[in-house]
Amino acid sequence: MTSAVQPVILCGGSGTRLWPMSRAGFPKQFLCLTGTDSLFQQAVARLGKLGAAPYIVCNEEHRFLAQEQLREMGVTQATYLLEPLARNTAPAMTLAALAAVQSGTDPVLVVTPADQTVTNTEAFGQALQIAIDDASQGHIVILGVTPDKPETGYGYIQSARHSEERSEQTIQSQKVLKFVEKPNLETAQKYLSEGNYFWNAGMFVVKASVWLAALNNFRPDIAQACQAAWTAKKQDGQFVRPDKDLFAQVPSESVDYAVMEKCPGSSQSIHMVPLDAGWNDLGAWDAVWNVLPKDDQGNAHTGDVLCTDSRNTLVHASSRLVALVGVSNLVVVETPDAILVVDKSLSQDVKHIVNTLTAQKREEHTLHRKVHRPWGWYDSIDEGGRFKVKRIQVKPKASLSLQKHHHRAEHWIVVTGTAEITNGDKVLTLTENQSTYIPLGEVHRLANPGSIPLEIIEVQSGSYLGEDDIVRFEDVYGRSK
Repeated sequence: MTSAVQPVILCGGSGTRLWPMSRAGFPKQFLCLTGTDSLFQQAVARLGKLGAAPYIVCNEEHRFLAQEQLREMGVTQATYLLEPLARNTAPAMTLAALAAVQSGTDPVLVVTPADQTVTNTEAFGQALQIAIDDASQGHIVILGVTPDKPETGYGYIQSARHSEERSEQTIQSQKVLKFVEKPNLETAQKYLSEGNYFWNAGMFVVKASVWLAALNNFRPDIAQACQAAWTAKKQDGQFVRPDKDLFAQVPSESVDYAVMEKCPGSSQSIHMVPLDAGWNDLGAWDAVWNVLPKDDQGNAHTGDVLCTDSRNTLVHASSRLVALVGVSNLVVVETPDAILVVDKSLSQDVKHIVNTLTAQKREEHTLHRKVHRPWGWYDSIDEGGRFKVKRIQVKPKASLSLQKHHHRAEHWIVVTGTAEITNGDKVLTLTENQSTYIPLGEVHRLANPGSIPLEIIEVQSGSYLGEDDIVRFEDVYGRSK
């Protein structure tokens, strides 16, 4: 008898190799890189047929991004397990298992990363159901992607059955012999020819109690630290927060290293179900090029692009015209505040640029020029030594926090909609073409009481204009900074 099923979406990761589109404040899983849905939305949709409301395991910082993208899909029922800091996938999966057990059931967890694509959803569903049935019997099950090339960027799973033993018509669960690290090209070619090696896609299917028992067996330090942080958790509606100080003591480890690679040869059985469904993890820009539609010259272009005598290029233009003449195998990614140009074969090395930005403490590592907030967004359109100009949009019935700044004053001009403004002990209503001034140090709030988006232009002036110059007194979204 098949157990109840609990979808789990892991939303961690920063996607550094997809900079400048992917940034710490808006990582790749929330981007629309293929089609009109984000990778996160695609992951939720793939597991939507399982019926249960998903567990979303994500960083505290990204909770409103995830919630808003689910709202766009019409998904209102979800539980958000918020990691106060990143501790890799084993603790993230353990939070989901603890939440499932606490609910009074012992469901099969169907765990998938939020940053992958699958083009054949029917084949994915078939493989997933086989994995669920197998996991219901107490096995740990992993989905292994059938390789179509000698890929050196993935870890591999060796199964007990070779290609000549596998039916072309029937997908079957197979015993896992071992996990192997990312190989060199010669070894990857050998794996492909042998036929019983599969890519490790990081998708796991296992009963909550089985996972917790395996973790206690192989990594009791992670299990105990996660349990302590979970026991001291706080809950605010759909948001569940493990204790931050206790979670900081959880060792950082992946699911593979903590448990999976230790299972072969132990008392804990681990099986694999082959997955041949057009899977891709979009780990770097060359992978994005692989999955996008291309013209006759192999060019994949998004946005305003003109191209002459160029081949096998990827261009993503966000805000202006990009023109190519006589180039090949280039990736060009244009955003309002940064442009990346890289040889497609060196896409993995983009992470070195991000490391440099981080070391130099540049904002281009963390934020886009346009920054999304739970109440709307702002776009920093100009900046000088003692001024900054922002375009701000506030959703209908939404409001910013009641706040003040130590180092800047602000001028607000309403462009469209109606603004309700708290300015010290005064509350005033402004409409199109009206303006007000917020003195340095004054407590203030911007709200949209109307039914259409409110847009304003904000001009900041002062000695320091950083986003950390903010003191919040009240906030409907529970933010403290």
